Amino acid sequence: MRFGLFGTGHWAAETHAAAIDAHPRAELVGVWGRDPVKAGVLATRHGVPVFEDVDALLGACDAIAVALPPDVQAEIAVRAATAGRHLLLDKPLALSLADADRVVDAAQASGVASVVFFTQRFHPNVTGFLAATAAAGGWQHARGTMFASIFQPGNPYGSSQWRRDRGALWDIGPHALSLILPVLGRVNRVTATDGPSGLVHLLLTHDGGATSSLSLTLDAPAEAVTRDFVFFGENGIETVPPGDGSVLQAFGTAIDQLLEEVEAGTRDHRCDVRFGREVVAVLEAAETARSQRCSVDL
Repeated sequence: MRFGLFGTGHWAAETHAAAIDAHPRAELVGVWGRDPVKAGVLATRHGVPVFEDVDALLGACDAIAVALPPDVQAEIAVRAATAGRHLLLDKPLALSLADADRVVDAAQASGVASVVFFTQRFHPNVTGFLAATAAAGGWQHARGTMFASIFQPGNPYGSSQWRRDRGALWDIGPHALSLILPVLGRVNRVTATDGPSGLVHLLLTHDGGATSSLSLTLDAPAEAVTRDFVFFGENGIETVPPGDGSVLQAFGTAIDQLLEEVEAGTRDHRCDVRFGREVVAVLEAAETARSQRCSVDL
């Protein structure tokens, strides 16, 4: 599978490009980026050409991998899907439900395969845990806490403007939702409020009546960084384990699964653009709920 890489930042270089280059059934054929200098450095590292034009790179590949701000990703994903290129995208799918819908519509119209890289969902032990927990049923509530600290000196994501503008809700909120939704199901009501240090708190109601609460920040004190997800219900208490592999291994698994979708002709991956769109719907509702101090029905 020939991949065109869109993006030149730390995540693009150290995860996307590295994993594609290491994969036995994937080939990196070119790089496009908004910064030509960085694009040149990354392309030279992997011995591939730089493309100055988006459509030219689309013409040279079978699939795209995107590590760009979500609004830029959405535009490129629509163009790629329309051109018949398969999609390996990052979270969140877009920064608005309207843009997410455009990506879904383009992918469905062209019949391309799609995978959105929610990192934890590509660790086998986490996938197995979520499947078993969902099958057990009887869950009444889940609690998730993700306290990150990306604004410390040397952090490669601290200068990301879209993360500074959109905060934890849009950056790590997708990761949190990717662990909760497979077990508790679709969200139908969202309430949200802010706290200190960029904190955002979500209270979600799911189809069937279960609830969940999420607390998220990108600006936690270094001593308070944590990740904790717990389900409560008739079977007791279950805690989501941390992924047991590296990010590169997880991205390699995402490539594997995109290839499987393409070869089998199926378009039902559990983390496809439709799931990505479901996550964006919750995030947009939470944005409205926190700004208007109300509950929002989906």
